[in-house]
Amino acid sequence: MASPTRAFRTADGTNAGAFGPTEWVLLLGASAVWGSSFLWIAIGLDSLHPAVIALARTSLGAMALQFFPHARRRIGRDAWVAILIVAMTGNVAPALLFGFAEQRISSSVAGMIQAATPLMVLTLAIILQRKSPGPMQVVGLFVGFGGAILLASPSLGGADAERVGVLLVLIAVVGYAISSNLTVPLAQEHGSTTLIAWALVVSSVILLPYGLWGLTESTFEWPSVIAVVILGIFGTGLARMAFAMLLSRAGAPRSAMVSYFVPIVAVILGVTFRDDSIGATELVGLAVVLVAARMISRAERRPA
Repeated sequence: MASPTRAFRTADGTNAGAFGPTEWVLLLGASAVWGSSFLWIAIGLDSLHPAVIALARTSLGAMALQFFPHARRRIGRDAWVAILIVAMTGNVAPALLFGFAEQRISSSVAGMIQAATPLMVLTLAIILQRKSPGPMQVVGLFVGFGGAILLASPSLGGADAERVGVLLVLIAVVGYAISSNLTVPLAQEHGSTTLIAWALVVSSVILLPYGLWGLTESTFEWPSVIAVVILGIFGTGLARMAFAMLLSRAGAPRSAMVSYFVPIVAVILGVTFRDDSIGATELVGLAVVLVAARMISRAERRPA
């Protein structure tokens, strides 16, 4: 069972070796889904209240995971406090905060700010563990942040960014950092599918009253509904399960580089479906992120 002390030992049991095929599949799979999540949120907000989107995300994600037998495993009582924290910081708060934030800032601004998540995860991991990953991985995290900013910067021209919206996304980033660090030992002990499924169920229960009220402030439009269904099943259920698997294998700081691949996916989607063009800045940013990924994914050399 997970004791409070155990819950914060976020590097125990993680593999310090180089990323293998499994880690890359989990990383790229989560990145591919999350790269489109800001677009789905923006479409959903065309007719749905943020509370409805938040409830739909968590409830649809929970239902999607019920197709996996491990999702229905029971968890001991002493782990529920940590699971509640994961649910609040990783699901409830971000689902609400991003919805409200994108009413005030553009999806591109929200995506750029979220690129700070790996650095926040690293900072919190150092505070909780009193140690950091290998020097190469730390440098790679900072290099990747620079690359993510370069990738996002061309879409920021003329974008609106109210201070309240920026603050909401920053709070969500802190929540992701807490959730990522706590997920590592919990997923190792109880299984990634089990943990995420129960965390989404708890999140749905918490969001239910507010989400039902939000229906009175919403209108029914098929594009918004379809966008939220995609967001819930894939972006919240399956992607979070894949990311929890990656966290349990590689640890929170290294796994957090998924945020650096999100802008890459966004650029690819823009070129493929919206006839966007790629400029020199995006190409440089792409190269920087790939260099950072190589640095972070290498075997760690942790101090004794």
